[in-house]
Parts: sequence; C-alpha cells; structure tokens
Amino acid sequence: MKSSRLIFVTAIAAAIAAAGITALLVSIVERKQEARDPFFRVVELNDEIEDPAVWGKNFPAQYDGYMRTVDQERTRFGGSEAVQRTPTNADPRSIVAQSRLEDDPRLKTMWSGYAFAVDFREERGHAFMLEDQTFTERQQVVTQPGTCMHCHASVYLPYKRLGNGNLIAGFEAMNKMPYKEARTLVSHPVSCIDCHDPLTMKLRVTRPGFLEGIKAYKASQGVQNYDVNASATHQEMRSFVCGQCHVEYYFKGSEKRLTYPWTMGLKADQILAYYEDNGFKDWTHAETGAPVLKAQHPEFEMWNQGIHARSGVACADCHMPYTRQGGLKVSDHHVRSPLLNINNACQVCHNWPEEELRERVFTIQDRTYQMRNVAMDALVELIGDIKLARSTGDTPAVTAAQASQRRAQFLLDFIEAENSMGFHAPQEAMRILGLSINHTRQGQRVLTAR
Repeated sequence: MKSSRLIFVTAIAAAIAAAGITALLVSIVERKQEARDPFFRVVELNDEIEDPAVWGKNFPAQYDGYMRTVDQERTRFGGSEAVQRTPTNADPRSIVAQSRLEDDPRLKTMWSGYAFAVDFREERGHAFMLEDQTFTERQQVVTQPGTCMHCHASVYLPYKRLGNGNLIAGFEAMNKMPYKEARTLVSHPVSCIDCHDPLTMKLRVTRPGFLEGIKAYKASQGVQNYDVNASATHQEMRSFVCGQCHVEYYFKGSEKRLTYPWTMGLKADQILAYYEDNGFKDWTHAETGAPVLKAQHPEFEMWNQGIHARSGVACADCHMPYTRQGGLKVSDHHVRSPLLNINNACQVCHNWPEEELRERVFTIQDRTYQMRNVAMDALVELIGDIKLARSTGDTPAVTAAQASQRRAQFLLDFIEAENSMGFHAPQEAMRILGLSINHTRQGQRVLTAR
C-alpha cells in the first residue's frame, strides 16, 4: 500500500516537474524568438514617413514612451510644474510651465533688452518643444528666423523637400525664412525619423548644425573630414543624436546659418574665445550698452567635461535607460531626468540606495546653485556700476568694464542655461562660475580705478 502511494506521488511529482521544465523551455524559445524578431512589422517604413504614430505601429513600446514626454514632473532644479492660463487667439495653450523670470528677477537684469527678458520658462518634455517655441512671447517682441526650427521640430523631411532632396540646401533655405513662414513647413516635434534610419533603425545624425559642428571640432583635433554617421560608434551615437540640439549655438551672418562654435574646443571659455575672436554679439545690453552673448542649453558640451563622458556613459544611458520587455531590451523613450527614474538610470552602475544617490545629486546641485547665486549677484552689481559710470559719459574704463560684463555674463549664463545645475560636470561648473566672478571683479576694479 505504501509502495503504491509512493509510486503515485513520485509520478505526480515527475509530471509536475516535466510540466515546469516544458513551460520553462517554451518561455526560453519564445524569448529567443522575440530577440530574433525585435518588432512585428505592421507597416513598411521609409525615408518619407515622419509621423511618429506610424512608426509606433511597429514599435509600440518606444512610441508609448515617446508619448509620455507630456508628463510635467519637477525635480529640485529642473522639470516643470503645470501652470494654468486662459487661452487666447495668440496663444491657445491652457497649460504652460512656470516662469523663470518670476522665480528670479535678476535674469531680467542680465538679459535686459533681449527677448528672454520678456518670457523664459522652465523646459517641458519633448512633446511640447514645437508648441512652446511657437507660442512663446519672445515671438511677439522680435522677428525670429526659421533657423529656430532646427532644434524645435522634426526638420529632416522639410529640409529635404525644401532643398529638392539636398538636406544642406534645405537647411540653408529655411534659415533665411521668417519663423512664421518656416513654421508652416513643419508638423511634428522631434520624431523617430530624426534619429533613426527607417530601414535598419540604426541611429543617425540628421541635423546639419551638428554634422558641421562635430566635423569642425574633430578638425581642431587633427581629424579631417569627419563624417559622424560613418565613423562614430553606436555608443557615441547614443550621445551624438542628443547633441544635435542640446548644445550652444549662434546664428551666423545675415543668412542666419545655425553654427556650433566648436572650432576652439567644447569648454565654455574656449567657446567664449571663439566669440571674442569673431566679434559676434547676440544683442546690445539695454542698461549698459555692452555687446553681450546669450548661452543656449549646452548640455552636450558640459557632459563632455564630466566623469560620465570620460567613462563612456552616453546621454541615453541615463535619460533613456534600457528596460526589459519580455525577451527584448528596449531603450526607454520616455526621455526625462534620471532623478525620476533612479532604479533604471543610476542603480545599474551605482549599487547604493535610491535616497543616497538622490542626495548625492542634490549636494552637487545645491553647491552649484549657491555659487551661481554668488556670480549672479556680482554680475547685477557690475551692471549697476556700469550704468552709473555711463551717466558721466562712455570712457575707456566703461568700455573695458563692458568687455568684462560680456565675458562674465556668458560664462554665468553657460551654467544657467545648462539643464543639470552642474551635475554633468561638477568641477567644470565651479571652474566656469569662478571665471565669471573673476571677470566681474575685473570690471568693477577698472571702474573704481578711473
């Protein structure tokens, strides 16, 4: 009796074990099949399809992440909170981000006479990049060129159409257009086609500004005729596709050609030296008469000076980390601050609790922000000193002080405009702010020595 029962139990156990092993093998086969066939082809993609919704039929996981960039979630020094507003005919938005000018009125003094002193808000996700550029109040006080589309819209196809198939020719043509005319030629914010080859999904750079800028930078390092799409590694491309837009730039000449000022290097003072060499200015400061510069979101340049870049960590590793979906490893297209996704963005490499990692970031950012405030207070004082000195006439001392304001202001703005509050390169951020304060001090000294 006991023997029969034992045989029965053994048979049941063997059956359960066999079923478990079978299920495991089936799962392994399914996952391997998923890995061999990373997507189910619903539509045939080509180089004429720019609507991300169409691409999303083949890549629903990536498209779902892309659509979630409408989220408005704030970290200590970044992101945006939803601010309600009453829509108007000129601006139909019912929600905007909070005003940076209201948060820190010193910015109005720094940018006096420039459109940024009228409207400057926290950055929102990629989903809003075209809408917010279209309806910013800056459009109402200055005539902006079509060049702005380069980083605020999906321009790959519009450029090609405008240039009769020639990307660079279309880029040059749109640069010269008034913004409102160029706006009629674009339909989407950044889209799949801007970063991926539609047949192979291989990463690619499509923005002419970066194509020319990285070529010029490599030439300064002795590498001639650098073609980023032919020569860059896959890991490099996971930063270069972001660097197409998250960079410092200026509009060169009457044709308003978008140019990345990298021929002397990527550091802030090297870029300043470039501007000093060619005499470029963005505007004349309304209160001091100084020929000043406006820095623009130089995340790529600052990242290049930091430990993550030196360690081979790409922008996408932190802002678009890989996630596992079944047998697939998918890059998360919900582009956002790593602080909102610490488990996937940080703990893959840093084996510490989330709260500790978060506090490490806050320590870096708090210190950078404190030094930023010191530099900002000093600059505002210098602007007041120059205003007072000009009341008795423009003198060589005033001219020298204006030059110091130009340098101090650009270096400070380089950190102000860069969206990591020093985290991308903490020591470099402190160095730049120290240089800014020193230029301010030199400007004040020349005025007191009159």
